[in-house]
Amino acid sequence: MRMRKKKHLDSRLDACRSLLCEKPQEPVLSSVLHFGKESPLHLEIGCGKGGFACGMAEKHPDICFYAMERIPNVITNAVEKAIAEEEKRPTDNLRFIIGNAETLLEWFAPHSIDMLYLNFSDPWPKERHAKRRLTHRRFLSLYFEILNPRGEIILKTDNVNLFAFTLEELEALHITPSVVTHDLHHSPYAADNVMTEYERNFSEKGFPIHLVRFSSPLCQ
Repeated sequence: MRMRKKKHLDSRLDACRSLLCEKPQEPVLSSVLHFGKESPLHLEIGCGKGGFACGMAEKHPDICFYAMERIPNVITNAVEKAIAEEEKRPTDNLRFIIGNAETLLEWFAPHSIDMLYLNFSDPWPKERHAKRRLTHRRFLSLYFEILNPRGEIILKTDNVNLFAFTLEELEALHITPSVVTHDLHHSPYAADNVMTEYERNFSEKGFPIHLVRFSSPLCQ
């Protein structure tokens, strides 16, 4: 079902232009283009309401973050949140992109991203939609192209089937994850975890959160 366009969406987006990126004429090579400084670049695909991106940017002022979301209605809330919390960030290190994973190569040059996050991606449960899952090998190949050879990808999900599918895709590509946990919040990795709004809601209801961390086949 198509999401109805929010009232005054265009004017709200215009008010957020300081943190919204226009598609560059040439793919982004480094953080200098949008941040004016050399820093590691991290990318979240599917930022939702922006809680994770804002939290990470606040926690890691030495890293520059891009948060990508394909739905304008959704990213409007995320950018407005980021602007409202601007004073919490020690440095100017957060930008938003309206787009989807299909267009990654139009945005980012090879090996430009140091870390990529997939948080609670749509599981596309029907088998005929498997190629739409963001951990399908066709998407993984895009990630590996823009990822620094020493970079990593982190997936968090509450969906058991998507998690199992992801592990199967990695095995098919002969990729051994560095971290696999089926209960993130009761694992040693919980201390450094920044939660999304969705994650906080589900964990409070007692649902376990699954996490896998892996690198490009070039590092295997």
